[in-house]
Amino acid sequence: MSIDLWRRYRQHLCKCPSLGISVDISRMNFGDDFFKSMTEPMANSFNAMKELEGGAIANPDEGRMVGHYWLRAPELAPTAEISSQITVAKNDVINFAKKIHAKEITPPTAAKFTDVLLIGIGGSALGPQLVADAMKDAGGAGGKRRDKMRLHFFDNTDPDGIDREIQSIGSRLKSTLVVVISKSGGTKETRNGMLEATAVFERASLDISKQAVAVTGEGSELFQHAKDNDWIDTFPMWDWVGGRTSVLSAVGLLPAALQGIDVEQLLAGAAEMDRITRETKIKKNPAALLALMWHYATNGCGEKDMVVLPYKDRLLLMSRYLQQLIMESIGKKHDLDGEEVFQGIAVYGNKGSTDQHAFVQQLRDGVVNFFATFIVVLQDRPRSKDDLEVEANVTSGDYLNGFWQGTREALHGQDRESITITMDRLNAKTFGALIALYERAVGLYATLVNINAYHQPGVQAGKEAADEVLGLQGKVIAHMDGQTDTASPEDIAEAIGEADRVESVFHVLEHLNANKRVVVRSGRKYRKR
Repeated sequence: MSIDLWRRYRQHLCKCPSLGISVDISRMNFGDDFFKSMTEPMANSFNAMKELEGGAIANPDEGRMVGHYWLRAPELAPTAEISSQITVAKNDVINFAKKIHAKEITPPTAAKFTDVLLIGIGGSALGPQLVADAMKDAGGAGGKRRDKMRLHFFDNTDPDGIDREIQSIGSRLKSTLVVVISKSGGTKETRNGMLEATAVFERASLDISKQAVAVTGEGSELFQHAKDNDWIDTFPMWDWVGGRTSVLSAVGLLPAALQGIDVEQLLAGAAEMDRITRETKIKKNPAALLALMWHYATNGCGEKDMVVLPYKDRLLLMSRYLQQLIMESIGKKHDLDGEEVFQGIAVYGNKGSTDQHAFVQQLRDGVVNFFATFIVVLQDRPRSKDDLEVEANVTSGDYLNGFWQGTREALHGQDRESITITMDRLNAKTFGALIALYERAVGLYATLVNINAYHQPGVQAGKEAADEVLGLQGKVIAHMDGQTDTASPEDIAEAIGEADRVESVFHVLEHLNANKRVVVRSGRKYRKR
């Protein structure tokens, strides 16, 4: 490393001493005038964030506030009612988990609840999965602990995936608490998972209602279903918290508390990072630096991808979590003025040093269409006395440290840019801070490029298209039910009045045939099974 790089590192390092987290942007090749040129746009972003936190309508498409920052600082909520709701919900989650652990709430046919089956999709599953994996059997303030409950997930509508999770639960189904998460209660993947789980419980002569809780909006389909069927409890979701920023609401806090994670520390870390990232002096604000580096690297229009490389096994799912947080927030066709802009930043990643045996070859020698973000945790183990020297004065953790530095140097040597986030240790508090850091960076960046980070019209479009396919399938099944002759996809599409959708008809027929339902394929034609 040259002395110039060392000077640049010291000049551009942003430290958060209260959290033991720092952000290093020195390996991004911005010019000396970059920050000056972005002073006014960044001031606008700070003002927009201040208004958002103050309760302004931040999602104009849906006419609603965006308040995930209030979840860790209820006193900042714009009304006493919202503040009270947040505090009550958090306390209810903590008290419920305590009662489960203390066996004050038990399943009908077992001594205690041992497992949790979480049914959700998107932000209602990704956030809880990330927290569960990152904090599994991890100490709160540096010590080791064992999880109080084992977590399992239905996070898709894939029957095989559902079966795999049920098999992993096995005989513990009778001691499994089911947590169904859906704000509207109408999300089809979650509805399907709930119906599949209900059937599994029935086959085991168990009543799922005696082992289920819901996290949902008040008055939703799921809320009403839980009330009508006398589920154990319900916990709230509010319209001012989006799915991808809901991990520090009951969505993520409930499964985390059940697992045995210190949710107060998760919230405390996020609150402290929020405090730090309200700083309007750019070089002292790590979220502002991230947002500006994204803007610089992508030219403010997604010209490069973001590669996330956490050098910690516990952060393996971080790239998947950031895919949703960033791509669903930033990937928009129109800006706030209604102009077509096609914004977005593609996010992908693996983990170090696995990535060095995977795609780092292309990162170093291939097309320069990315910038990297290294996430490094200095503490190898909560208890250093467990360290083994694999060579004289060298541990496995020393190798991991060497590999991330080596990868960064190898990339820099080929003019590949990178950001490094360093954490002294990974625990509930610092992990909550890491989540909050990225949430703030996304919000600031969205203002820089003038888009609405808090809606997702493309997701709804996909759901509507899926409904159309299922409607088409209904027509195909109804038609084939009354047929005795074989027919081609073209013939069937013509017969049901969908001649312009032959390919979709073909895929429906293939799926039905593969699952031995309704039709049998004979060559290029199909007949009633």
